[in-house]
Amino acid sequence: MTAQKQTEAGVAPSTPRTAAPAARKPWKKKTPVEVVLDQINRLRDGLVEKEEELKQTRRQLQKLEEVKKVLEAT
Repeated sequence: MTAQKQTEAGVAPSTPRTAAPAARKPWKKKTPVEVVLDQINRLRDGLVEKEEELKQTRRQLQKLEEVKKVLEAT
């Protein structure tokens, strides 16, 4: 029914996807322990990235505040 509506509206139906690449790893069911450990690792990695971004932002703010002091002194 939706395919008819799409063709009537002038939108071609979606083309079927091609086969997955041969280099793809087979799906392996994870245990609940593995799922939790993966979540911990993802959160830890994300935290490291956010801490690095925070350091960069603090450095940028410090530089801008120094510029502000110079501008206010003149």
